[in-house]
Amino acid sequence: MRLSRRGLLRAGLAGTAATALGGLASGCAVPTGSTGRNMVLWYWSGGLSDTVVKKAKARYDSSVDLDAIQIGGYYRSKLITTMTGQAHIPDIAGLKGEDMASYLPNADQFVDLRTLGAEKLKSQYLDWKWQQAVAPDGSLIGFPIDVGPVVQYYQPAVYEKAGLAYEPDDVSSEMNTWDKFFAAGEQLKKRIPGTYILTDVGSVFEMSIGQGTTRYVNRDKHFIGDGEHVRVCWDRAVEAKRRGIVSDLVTGTPDSISATEKGRLPSQLNASWAAGDLKLQYPKTKGRWRVANCPGGPSNVGGSFLAITKACREPEKAFEIITWLLNADNQAQGFVDAGLFPSTPASYDMKKLREPDPFFGDQITMDVYGPAAEKIPVAFNSPFDVALGQPIKDEIKNVGVLGKDPKKAWRDAMSKCRRIADHLGVSH
Repeated sequence: MRLSRRGLLRAGLAGTAATALGGLASGCAVPTGSTGRNMVLWYWSGGLSDTVVKKAKARYDSSVDLDAIQIGGYYRSKLITTMTGQAHIPDIAGLKGEDMASYLPNADQFVDLRTLGAEKLKSQYLDWKWQQAVAPDGSLIGFPIDVGPVVQYYQPAVYEKAGLAYEPDDVSSEMNTWDKFFAAGEQLKKRIPGTYILTDVGSVFEMSIGQGTTRYVNRDKHFIGDGEHVRVCWDRAVEAKRRGIVSDLVTGTPDSISATEKGRLPSQLNASWAAGDLKLQYPKTKGRWRVANCPGGPSNVGGSFLAITKACREPEKAFEIITWLLNADNQAQGFVDAGLFPSTPASYDMKKLREPDPFFGDQITMDVYGPAAEKIPVAFNSPFDVALGQPIKDEIKNVGVLGKDPKKAWRDAMSKCRRIADHLGVSH
């Protein structure tokens, strides 16, 4: 079946409100697909462990030339362009987790991995992650690479000075709800003026959404972003702002970096991969951080898949390569090399992932990441969630950064959502 250009573009662009192709440079050189022994794998920088990819090339050298290519720039738009043009399509393609729902309506363009024996391996992977790659027709189009369990990164010396719990287990238990976390933020600010437990309100909203099982559009293609489950998350983020526990500094600016180094911004709610960002941005703070559970329960940000396209001449060999790349041993290596948190629970007990981390005061961070990853709820993701969630995220940011009236911000968000829904053919 030849792909409908309109069909793939409509689904693919839904995730970014029709901007996926906007940044694609005209006339860019696109690698050719497989010819003879050649098998092409597309991914992005940091999407796979360089060590594991190199080993895969050597391992399968006798049967195939694995040409692993890092595609820069607008990865998804380049993949969509090759697929709609029916030329130069890679055999194996990385699919980013946030984009997965936009590929599912065009599952017929990918090999159903069940036909290659994927079900026999299902028990080795996180179930909620596996479910994200299941298309409406039941086919499996992606094999899990990594996930992004959310945790609370914090500076224990600052918490202790403020009279708060400061050991990881104690922080996890005593700040296990959003209300307790907010109360801790108020105590922190009172005891150490000018110190904030939150860097932005957006993190409260997004992590809260991720703790639920529904998003912005349901299976019937109906907009539900105006529902109680979203409003509760919105009100929670507004409450954080109202209680004065959110910094006005813009994350990543020199002022923000300085405040973090001085302990004025001693906490961040972010995914496992953000540990690498902390180490890069704040090298002076080595040893001054710990990891605890996210308030309110497990949430996830990020995580990707590998898929086999219908253009692949040897899907069985491609599947053999994928499943080797993404076995528990290699996923553990991916975490060591590139911070790719394994979607294989068997990796969590491996010695290389249980080494004390000097940046986090020699804490074994896997004790927090692992259980969080295993408890993330299974949620339905619509191809239209990204587009219809964006106005709400934009407006809560306006509340947090610009001080916009929350009621007006909510009305404006809903108005924008209705316009986008009409454009995308989503009922409301």
